[in-house]
Amino acid sequence: MKKHMESLLITGCCALALSTSAMAAGPLAITGTDKNIQWAPCPPFFEQTCRLGVLHGNPAEPNADVFFRLDGGEAFPTHTHSSAERMVLVQGKLRVEYEGHDAVTLEPGTYAYGPAEMPHKGQCLSEERCILFIAFEAPVDAFAVD
Repeated sequence: MKKHMESLLITGCCALALSTSAMAAGPLAITGTDKNIQWAPCPPFFEQTCRLGVLHGNPAEPNADVFFRLDGGEAFPTHTHSSAERMVLVQGKLRVEYEGHDAVTLEPGTYAYGPAEMPHKGQCLSEERCILFIAFEAPVDAFAVD
């Protein structure tokens, strides 16, 4: 099951990486509302409206950057990644809770770090969408945690 979820996410993101390669070819600046971002569904265990947009790199390789988007009020389930995550909230208000740690609420401009393999969950607390920038160190993946 773990390998299946990994391949689903990477396959969808790879298609995005190819379609956004022109954006990632040189220096760039992208906002969460940029019309050139091609949003793709998150893995099936996330809300159906959850979306990922590749900003730079190939998600099947190390060092890809993505936007993670949730509608206002939406939650995301407990999951892990093989990679550490370096994150900055771009829009909205997002509560994130890593296993064994107190929940934190991110506001626009807030930086957060998530260690590899550490289960975490969260919720967009704002009425507007939450958009989270995530820089992955290893290839992009996500695994559901029961």
